[in-house]
This record gives sequence, C-alpha cells and structure tokens, in this order.
Amino acid sequence: MNKSARTILLSLATVLLASSCNETEPPPVASAADTVYKNGRVYTVDEQRSWAKSVAITDGRISYVGSDDGAAAHIGPNTTVVDLNGHMMLPAFQDIHIHPIYGGLEASACDLNALTTLEEYRGAIAAYAAANPDEAWIQGGGWSMPVFGAGGAPGKDILDQLVPDRPVYLSSADGHTGWANSKALEIAGLNRDTPDPVDGRIDRDPQTGELIGSLQEGAMDLVTQHIPPATLEDRMDGLRYARDMLHSYGITSITDAIVGQQELDAYESLDQLGELKLRVLASLWWDRSKDESQISFFVGQREKYSRGLVRANTIKIMQDGVLENYTAAMLEPYLEGGGTTGIPMVEPELLKQVVTQLDAEGFQVHFHAIGDAAIRQALDAVETALSANGELGHRHHISHLQVIHPDDIPRFGELSVVANFQPLWARLDAYIKDLNIPAIGEERTGWMYPIQSIMDAGGMVAFGSDWSVSTANPFYEMETAVTRMDVDDYSVAPFIPEQAIDITAAIDAFTINAAFVNHHENDTGSIETGKFADLIVLDQNLIDIDPKSISDTTVLLTLFQGEVVYGDSGDF
Repeated sequence: MNKSARTILLSLATVLLASSCNETEPPPVASAADTVYKNGRVYTVDEQRSWAKSVAITDGRISYVGSDDGAAAHIGPNTTVVDLNGHMMLPAFQDIHIHPIYGGLEASACDLNALTTLEEYRGAIAAYAAANPDEAWIQGGGWSMPVFGAGGAPGKDILDQLVPDRPVYLSSADGHTGWANSKALEIAGLNRDTPDPVDGRIDRDPQTGELIGSLQEGAMDLVTQHIPPATLEDRMDGLRYARDMLHSYGITSITDAIVGQQELDAYESLDQLGELKLRVLASLWWDRSKDESQISFFVGQREKYSRGLVRANTIKIMQDGVLENYTAAMLEPYLEGGGTTGIPMVEPELLKQVVTQLDAEGFQVHFHAIGDAAIRQALDAVETALSANGELGHRHHISHLQVIHPDDIPRFGELSVVANFQPLWARLDAYIKDLNIPAIGEERTGWMYPIQSIMDAGGMVAFGSDWSVSTANPFYEMETAVTRMDVDDYSVAPFIPEQAIDITAAIDAFTINAAFVNHHENDTGSIETGKFADLIVLDQNLIDIDPKSISDTTVLLTLFQGEVVYGDSGDF
C-alpha cells in the first residue's frame, strides 16, 4: 500500500469513528425558555403571514416560534408550559392615535360618554355636581354633537339651571367644542364684544349677539386657561386607568396624540416606578400661536424624555377642526354654516416651512386633518420637505382622513405618508346622517374614509382609536373596517361598502403597520424570534369567524415583554 492510499484509509477511519461517536451522543438541547405557549393557533404577522403552534419566551423576548415538537427542545425543568388549547395568539395591538391621560381624567370627572340624550346629560351633570360640592369647577365631557343639531352649539342656560353657583366646562366627545355656563364665561371675561380667535369661534345668538355658551376649536382655550390644572398624581391616576383598560383590549403600544410638559412628567413618573408597561410614542403639541422658534424647545424635550418606554420624537400639528362645526378645512364651501370653507389652523405656506424644518431636525410629523383641503395641505407640506431634505424615513402620518379628494389618494404611497384611520367612524351613524351629509352633500360624503382605495394605491394604512372620542376596543374598530356597518345596529346599510377591507388587513393595521409608525417594527408588531414578547391570546379566531362576530371577541391574556399584564392562562 502506498503512502497516498494509506492516508485516504486513515482519513476514512477517522470520519467513521467520529460518526460512530456522534450516534451515541444526545442531540443538542436548546437553552431552556422561561415560558412556552403550545398547542395554539399562532398568527405571526411575519412577512409570509405564517401560522405556528408554539412560542417560547426567554428574558422577555421571543426565543422560538414554530411547531409543538420543535418547542420541546426549549422546555427545561424550570420552564412554565402553558397549553393554549387551540386559542388564537397574535402580536399585541398598537393604537397610533389615542389620548390616554385625558381620557383617564375624564373617566373620573363628569363623564357623559356613555349617554345619548339631553335628559341623560342633565341627570348626570346634576348628580355629579351634588356628589362633589367642594370642586371649584365642574369638569368633564363626552357629549355628542348630534344631540344639539347642526353646528353643535349647546346653550349655557341648560348648565345655568343645573349649576348656577360654580363654573362648568364640558368638552364634546370629539374634543373640538366646549360647553360652558355663565359663571365660566364670566371668569374667562368673555362677552358679546370678545372677538373670535383666529383658530376658533365663539358661538353667538344670531339675533342678539349674546354668547350661546359653546366654544369652537381655539376659542375653547379662552376658558380652559382659567381652569386649575390637574395635579401630577391626578394625571398618573388617569394614566393608570387608561393602561389597565388598554391591556384588557390587548394593547401594549400607543401614540399619545397630544402631550405637553405635564403629560410627559406623568409618563416619566409612572415609568420610573416600573408601572407604565406601555410603549409610548409621545406627540409633542405644535402651538400654533408660536413660530418656528419652538422647534429648539422640542429638541430639548426629545432629549430629556426619550428614555425607558417613552419616545418624544413626534410633533402633532392640528391642521383643521371637524365637519360638524364647519371648521374642517374644505376645498369647496360647506352647504351650511354660511358657506365657509373651514379653518386651516396653520397657514399652508407656513405649514410647508414648518414641516420641512421638523423633518430636517429628525422629527416625525403627526397631522390632524379631517377635510380634503387640510389633507391636501398636509400632503403638500410633506412633499415640500421631501424635495428639500430627501427621504429621511421619518414616517409622517395623517390621522382621521375623513374626506379625501380622489386626486390625493395616490399621494400617500408616492410620498410614503401613512394613512392613520380611526375605522370605527366609517359607518353610517348620526354624525354622518344628520350632520355631515347636510353640510357637504352626497358627492363629498362618498369620499369618506377610503381605506381600501389607499391600500390599492400602494399606501400604508394603520389604525388608532382616538379614545376617549370613541371606544379603544380594537375589535369594534376592526369589525367596522371589515363590514362598514355599525356593530350595534346591523339594520343600517353598509357605508360605502367598496371601501371595506379584509380581516388580515385590519390585523396588520393594528400590529405590524402600527409598529412601523411607532418606529419599533424591528422589536414588536409580529411574532418572530428576537422580538419582544408583547403577545395576546383571544377567545376566538378572528380569521375563521363571521365578520359580524369580531366585536364579540374577548382578550384572555395580554403579555408585555413576557409578563402577564392582563388575564390568566387558567382561563384557557
């Protein structure tokens, strides 16, 4: 045997010996997880929109997604194993337009949100005033504009009869109108000679000129600046209330749509106590009474408050009001309201300058735009910023989007502007029937909430609730998006049914797309290895059920970084 052949035989023997040794060794064992959830219907919302059976969690992050057999390697002596018993698991939801602190405060005040008639309002206001004799101001809100008809102008005389000796101020459900009694107007120094602010309207009797008691948009500030502010502890308690409610709905990440110094302090304080357990993108409020010099202030707030679970890197610009009081900015005049075209809150050319500067400074811009003119102005501002700065990836988004001119629908995809809808509003309710259609007519009503058209044109859609304006329950919102009907009254015809979307698109809008808007899609929004274990378990499979049953869904379990923050696995 020559040397070459001998070398080959020795090498072969070495390989065979190694193979023989490997056959007697046990297979490698994965690191044991803290928790394994198995035997479920896990809709991952990953790029392939795949399904799995099991999820393992280690140190608050997902360490395995796959089959039950594969999960066995992640089970050690100290691993908690939870049998999902076939229940649906999803990534936790994210709400990208919500007012948690304000909503929490309102819930503990004179809360009218669940009431629907003037008589109910009267009873609740009188009862609250009687139960709180030491409160200097009677505050709260949640009253519905349709109760008071076109223009949404409730009278001070109603409140004067109920509470004549103390100031009363109650905001409308949508937060765009204030209702004050005579005492509150007196404290604010308002009378028939007080001029309207540039961004609002003081409602007056058309015959006498006397103040009615309702204040639209910027005129609300004339009264609210005289109300003693809530304390830090009050705001923290309001936030705790909202956090618990959101967890019960499977929501673990939010965009707070309006924050100031007091709200930032509340978030920071609760986070430092380890109680926040929400990922928060805080939208710093653009004060339209100030100029661009406030941008340097925003930079300082971003540096100070962007830590822990909070990021303060978004600027909220309110570009118009709402249709119901004729302050939403429209391209063509209203059919009511004296033929106004609404109120652009920021002059359009100034808006272009402001958005360009904010974009260059690294801020995301979160617009409020209801009317077709305001939406176009917001899109024009983003287009100007992109032209000046290039695509910086700040993920600007426009919320509400009630009336979009058809010419502007393709621009969302072209400009990479996220369409931030509140889908519960896409139904033929009293607001649309009694207030909107008479105000703008049938043609423009047909342009309302074109969710499917935005998607068809290549735009990204994400969802928020605007709570406490409307419920934060994502299942009500998803059902409306899928059916375009009122979940509580299926006798009413679908509203523009061609704009209905399917349930998987609705799930995307509350998970991975919302995570994209919140700038943490690499850590949340889908169930994938390495991401945070922000997960929920539901009592029914959203994809398999009748769409009209989506709103009946209950969250059984909510996890935040693997920690149970709502529910009990024993309920499975």
